Amino acid sequence: MNPPRPVDPAAIHEAHRIYCSLTGQQLGLGYDRERMWYELLRAGHSFDDLRHLIAYIQREIRAGRRNVGALKLSNLLQPDRFEEDLAISRVALRPPAPASPPAPDPSYSPLPPDQLHQRREQGLQLLRELRQRLS
Repeated sequence: MNPPRPVDPAAIHEAHRIYCSLTGQQLGLGYDRERMWYELLRAGHSFDDLRHLIAYIQREIRAGRRNVGALKLSNLLQPDRFEEDLAISRVALRPPAPASPPAPDPSYSPLPPDQLHQRREQGLQLLRELRQRLS
């Protein structure tokens, strides 16, 4: 967000025109709405911020993650909400980095092939005995 700057009436009318154009609404621009636009623009938000945020909210509504009320002018023009939604819209969500495999245990040493074969045979023999007892 940019530092406060002077806002002229033409900027207010242009911001309102952009909003109405992008949302398909035809809302009047009374004093209260002019004041809200003034505060938002004075806070340093640009027309590009407005376009970006409206597009983001529309995508979220289509995806079912936001309510249509998020595009209400009275909601959108609250400076805190605008700033928070704009920041969220710019967050780059990435999947978590894949976990690195655990470091090998230095005390572990594989069995020699002959002992490994012997233990497999012992395990198989124990399974055979268990099956016989269960039958």
